[in-house]
Amino acid sequence: MIASCGVAVADGIAFDAPVVTWTLTAFALAAVVTLGRELRHVPKNLLVLMATAFLDMAGLFLVLPVLPFYLQRFMDSGDTLFGLELGFGALSGIVASSFTLAQSLSAPFWGRMSDRRGRRPALLVALFASALAFAVFGFAESIWVLVLARIVQGAGGGTVGVIQAYVADAVPPDQRARALGWLSAATNLGVALGPAIGSWAIALGDVDLWPAAGPQTMGVAAPGLVAAAMCLLNFGFAWRWLKEPAQRNSKPATSSPWTAAVQVLAHPRAPAARILLTYAIAIGAAQGLHFVVTKFLQVHFGVTELTIGRYFLYIGAWSVFARTFLLGRMIDRFGELRLSRLGLITLAVGLATIPLTSSIGALAVAAALLPLGTAMTFPCVTALLSKVVPATERGMYMGLQHTFGGMSRLLAPLVYGVMLDGFGYGAPMWLAAGLVAATILFGIGLVVPARGVSETRADAR
Repeated sequence: MIASCGVAVADGIAFDAPVVTWTLTAFALAAVVTLGRELRHVPKNLLVLMATAFLDMAGLFLVLPVLPFYLQRFMDSGDTLFGLELGFGALSGIVASSFTLAQSLSAPFWGRMSDRRGRRPALLVALFASALAFAVFGFAESIWVLVLARIVQGAGGGTVGVIQAYVADAVPPDQRARALGWLSAATNLGVALGPAIGSWAIALGDVDLWPAAGPQTMGVAAPGLVAAAMCLLNFGFAWRWLKEPAQRNSKPATSSPWTAAVQVLAHPRAPAARILLTYAIAIGAAQGLHFVVTKFLQVHFGVTELTIGRYFLYIGAWSVFARTFLLGRMIDRFGELRLSRLGLITLAVGLATIPLTSSIGALAVAAALLPLGTAMTFPCVTALLSKVVPATERGMYMGLQHTFGGMSRLLAPLVYGVMLDGFGYGAPMWLAAGLVAATILFGIGLVVPARGVSETRADAR
């Protein structure tokens, strides 16, 4: 079989083979069972937040895997971005980065709003904005409308820091990494199931919805409309069940997000700055590769918009397993700081080996290192950050973490897209692996208080 660009698809088992279907189904069920068994250890005040985060991420990843195919369809029809003749790599970088730019700019302000007005109101406003954005995406008929929809989605998606601040408010310092792991397990279950729902939504687009003179179908708008409906469902769920954390400080500090950002850049050796830079570079390097990996799988493994969800299902299932079953046990053994370093190494190895794979089996081994590495890295890094900043600024700093990470994720797809067009798939993945490995240097000599700055100050008062 030959791909449309003239590169031979990898030999071996295909993505749509029955053995792959049954294996993935069993693996996904095992991940759900593992998460279900671990839920008995989760504090009740986090269960509603986990459900909210799951629905939010499922809606986002419902449309994310099909974005490259939407973009390719617009390009094949002769559409351009404001008359600019750009390659697929460059355009995909712009589409991906538009979301990240909006998310990055909005994140610290969502965090500051949640410090002042409450975590719950910030989340409700963002969920409603996301529903509108997905509806716009569903009816997009040009590249520029696609970019507009991604900008609005990004603005509504800038509340990840708010969710993490909610967790930090609700649990003791020594339990935060575990709690963040539980939360990210729920979001990664959304990552796993979202693309599968997206594939179902694509098929739903051809279904005649009601009797009329002609066929009444949603067509290509179906994924966006289904995602919008999920966001509205999520909004209603959060409105009814999500409560404001009782421990949130009611007197937030007066410093602005920009002041805090300047302090981080001016004092890069400070603990908060080193943690923020580790998070930003590593997550940007790893998550900026979605378009590159999708194109790699399309060319070398014959993946289509109907089967790409299988890859994300596999990654998501591994993430759920790692963050529920493994993370807490590994924190007890290694501690948050050492475990984050081990995670960075694991993530770098996975990124470096994926472009070397030529069979489903090899791809499965290399790809599994990505969710294992991220599970060991990012919950620990976020928990460490919560310990070195005051509780009065926790929401803002959690948002600032995603601003720095967003800036990295903004630049990474642009660089990777140019490298993809000029040098092929290996170059961007190997660059990402090198950047992730380099962040280990920020942890050398880092000292983090055991109980956290904010808790120690509270005791002193």
